[in-house]
Amino acid sequence: MGGTRTIRVQVDGQGLHEITREVCAVAAQALAESGADDGLCTVFIPHTSASLTIQENADPSARRDLERWLARLVPEGDSLYTHTAEGPDDMPAHIKAALTATSLSVPIAGGRLVLGTWQGIFLWEHRSARGQRNVVVHVGG
Repeated sequence: MGGTRTIRVQVDGQGLHEITREVCAVAAQALAESGADDGLCTVFIPHTSASLTIQENADPSARRDLERWLARLVPEGDSLYTHTAEGPDDMPAHIKAALTATSLSVPIAGGRLVLGTWQGIFLWEHRSARGQRNVVVHVGG
């Protein structure tokens, strides 16, 4: 059983972008092809200035509070930063990615990702610019 696929996610700047639906669709396809019902879904982001998290997806204020908290913890324009060639959000984006996660593991049971009622999978973009990020989804038994 298994399969690895890449999801391309358009981002419009900093913030939490929910990708639960896309990850579930890719995992379901991999499961259907394998004929298995149980396994493990690994989600990985191959970037150094974005990350992944599982967080509440019901109330948008939770997202806003997380975004504001991390922005306050790792502010742009700190005079200690020397890695600034790509702009004032460059080094803070790397620090934010280091403090969060680049991969997640979600169990699969009965053909579905085991996520709580209010849990969603999010790509956390730490750069200001619009762009595209790749998210690698692997399903294994």
